[in-house]
Amino acid sequence: MAPGGERRTIPLREVVLPHHCPRPVRMDVLSRTPYFAGLDPDALDGIDRRMRARTVRAHEHVYVAGEPADALYVVAQGAVSLAHVTEDGAPTLTDVLVPGELFGAMGTLGEPVHLQTATALVDTCALRIGQDDFRAVLRERPVVALRVLDDVAARLARAHDDIGGQSTDTVPQRVATALLRLAGKVGRDRPGEGLLLEVPLSRADLAALARTTPESVSRVMSGWKQQGVVASGRRWTAILDRDRLEQEARGSA
Repeated sequence: MAPGGERRTIPLREVVLPHHCPRPVRMDVLSRTPYFAGLDPDALDGIDRRMRARTVRAHEHVYVAGEPADALYVVAQGAVSLAHVTEDGAPTLTDVLVPGELFGAMGTLGEPVHLQTATALVDTCALRIGQDDFRAVLRERPVVALRVLDDVAARLARAHDDIGGQSTDTVPQRVATALLRLAGKVGRDRPGEGLLLEVPLSRADLAALARTTPESVSRVMSGWKQQGVVASGRRWTAILDRDRLEQEARGSA
């Protein structure tokens, strides 16, 4: 409830995209993508020519876990969720990707099949580069090849840190960390409404990101709502007191 007792409602904006990503959008996104950032315009143009734009409607899969992996993607517009699929077929959210972020897999990088399912959260435009074209980029641009190696090493380090964090952090710390991470990617300031996370995430989604249970997330979020730290409704969340949430993430609240 908002101050004064009225019910707070924050509708998410509908995102309607064209069936292609115009060149200025593609070039801007590629210039911000970790593998390609800092390359000169001619190099970016060469990479852009090897890519194909694909429009993916909300809730449509980009690919499904278990399918052969032969391409990498860059989010150009919209947002994409990554999820593991459990043995009973239920998806477990692992990340939310926004423009400029890479996803996908390929045998060249040691992943012959997709280990996760990628799904558009909203209407999304993704840039796709196939395995042969990506190998050509690595040969032509050694700096990109080095960044790929650095990225693989960083992923291993993050996996190690996640294991440690899961065993020592409290549930409020993990939930706060997940919310702040999302805020850094999809947070939008809305005057009078706080920092709105503009992706449709359920309690189960947030629980998966925080590596806890939906019931635990509900208890933590209910307490924070009463204290004015967050506001939430059906598939939306807003951060009202970021300083307090940062304290929760550090375990110093």
